[in-house]
Amino acid sequence: MPINDGLYDAIVFGERDQVVEIVQKAVDDGEDAAELLNVTMIPALREVGDQFSSGEVFVPEMLVSAHAMQAGVDILAPLLVKGGHEPIARVAIGSVKGDLHDIGKNLVVMMLKGSGFEVDDLGVDCRIETFEEAVDNGAQVLCLSALLSTTRGEMKPVIDHFANRDEVRIVVGGAVITEDYAKQIGADGFGEDASDAVRAVRECLGLDATSA
Repeated sequence: MPINDGLYDAIVFGERDQVVEIVQKAVDDGEDAAELLNVTMIPALREVGDQFSSGEVFVPEMLVSAHAMQAGVDILAPLLVKGGHEPIARVAIGSVKGDLHDIGKNLVVMMLKGSGFEVDDLGVDCRIETFEEAVDNGAQVLCLSALLSTTRGEMKPVIDHFANRDEVRIVVGGAVITEDYAKQIGADGFGEDASDAVRAVRECLGLDATSA
């Protein structure tokens, strides 16, 4: 299936109504839902992520594009399930204990969902027990977010808790987190921003960072 240029542009520019119209028509015409997602929609959201990382667009534009993407995914979801389309992996994400900020986390959630992952949004102020329950429910990757320097210290206890659990990987990120700090506390991956978090999750799972 060739890329659907109209749908690609509608996602990149955050034209939600246009996304809904194009996706619905594609479904009505019997187009393959998984191919539409993988060939056009995921690459479009990845383009927005790349623009965000390079400073060409900012959080408001990225949110609009992510919401437009989600509107299309919502239409495709029943068909993907019916067709046996499996998510890439299950990821759980939450802001660590004491951190009540969620804007960055919410962006990562939307980027991960748009990139084909099943995502459990654990919310904010998450204790170790919250992450433990997520792993018990099948999460293969935990994403820990922190916006405050006073809460970033809550990441290491979570990482230490899962140190001997080979079935789970931990990716960290947030305004006060650096790659050096992520290595220092033993994280499996570090995401500089929402788009980079998707790359980090893919890499720690041993997946190619760019393919759908």
